Amino acid sequence: MRRSDLTGDDGTWQGLALEVGDRPRPGLCVFGAGRRLLLAQGSRPVLFAVVDAYLQDVDFRRTDAYRSFVPPPRADEARALAGSPERWAHRFAGLLAGTPEGPLHDGRWLLRPAPRLLSWRHPRTSQAEHWDTMLVEGHPDGLVDWFHHNSGWEVLPLRPMPDAGDGRVKAYRKQARDGVLPPVLLWWVSGLDCHLILDGHARLAAAIAESVEPPLLELHRALPADDLAARTRDAVTAYEHELARFAGLRALHGPTVPDGTAEAGPELSRRLRDLNTGQQPTWCWPLTGGEPRWHRLAQEAGFTRA
Repeated sequence: MRRSDLTGDDGTWQGLALEVGDRPRPGLCVFGAGRRLLLAQGSRPVLFAVVDAYLQDVDFRRTDAYRSFVPPPRADEARALAGSPERWAHRFAGLLAGTPEGPLHDGRWLLRPAPRLLSWRHPRTSQAEHWDTMLVEGHPDGLVDWFHHNSGWEVLPLRPMPDAGDGRVKAYRKQARDGVLPPVLLWWVSGLDCHLILDGHARLAAAIAESVEPPLLELHRALPADDLAARTRDAVTAYEHELARFAGLRALHGPTVPDGTAEAGPELSRRLRDLNTGQQPTWCWPLTGGEPRWHRLAQEAGFTRA
């Protein structure tokens, strides 16, 4: 797997691009059977889901079979990497590359901070109140509500969230107070239109308990390198055509007509940024056996709303 850092117009670090090869199917895989989804980790069903586009929601059932591929960060490591999402991103990228249990497959991915999940918090709303609306509750069954929530901003834990008195949470609460809490690793899944917690359930619970803003890193698919190159060329060509149009107008009407850079330049910058960092739909593999097999597996897992 190749990694490359993404930087903004001002040179600041924005995220990590991952070029994945020789992995045609991930270990943590989304399978589809009509409007029914199955998230499996290897041979273990992790999450069953039924998408209802009319009601704009997703019924789900968790199985408690999910296992994080991230070893618990040591306290000395947390202090050494504190305040550096870039270094944490590289750490998580190495773990993602080295595990058969994660969601990576062939293509281009981005791993970057997820500030937009925090930006919707009203200044007068506490972290606990904010996360009460963001975290998808329900175990083992629950509902992802698309109708009453903004698209793509809910967070679905892959196992029940520990309470504030849990031993792991207590250990992380001190790190949260000290400002050295390691990030929570999220994965955006388009079929559910929400984020799944890949690692950091206890760390998120600690941040909420301490009412501090949790550091978040988001993993999602991005445009493949070939598509990115082709669309970048198209964007540059459109920019050049726009400048040529303004040049023609200047030749006709004189120098009072602007040269077009003030209009076309920002638009080109926005298009290139969106192409480079925009989310792409999550790949979904057809479930062998289709809906009959999905129903059988769901019934074995006790999913009565299937």
